Amino acid sequence: MTTKVLHAIQDEYADDFAWCYGCGRLNTEGNHFRTGWQGDETVTYFEPDEKYTAIPGFVYGGAIASLVDCHGTGSCALALHRKNGHEPGSGEEAPRFVTASLNVNYLKPTPQGAILKAVGKVEEIHPKKWKVIVEVFADDTLCATGEVVGVVMPATFTQK
Repeated sequence: MTTKVLHAIQDEYADDFAWCYGCGRLNTEGNHFRTGWQGDETVTYFEPDEKYTAIPGFVYGGAIASLVDCHGTGSCALALHRKNGHEPGSGEEAPRFVTASLNVNYLKPTPQGAILKAVGKVEEIHPKKWKVIVEVFADDTLCATGEVVGVVMPATFTQK
């Protein structure tokens, strides 16, 4: 099973906007989630270590929410990047999205020691607003679902 995204949208984010704790490639303390295409769906893999323990043997729900959140906004960026005629690895700067809404449903306890796989289905709901339905699997077990509405990052999200 493939457990690494080779051409991730996060590689195309401008350096000023690559600091997210979940998916920012420049955040040395972060998770470095990488989101890419797998057919018409999006995928992100994550192997949470012991610091993400809820109770022994199970992953903390906040880590799962972070995975759903960043996978969702990364998926939005992938979809708009593709709509604009680009793919990760093309060297074209990708659009950056922020979360407008996040909903996570925990279906089963998520075991530690498994590589988590977030799979997304993306839907455009406005030129600057996209929705992603996310499923999170531990091995073949569906552990969580989520919905992320992402909006293109407004110009006001810059350092002053």
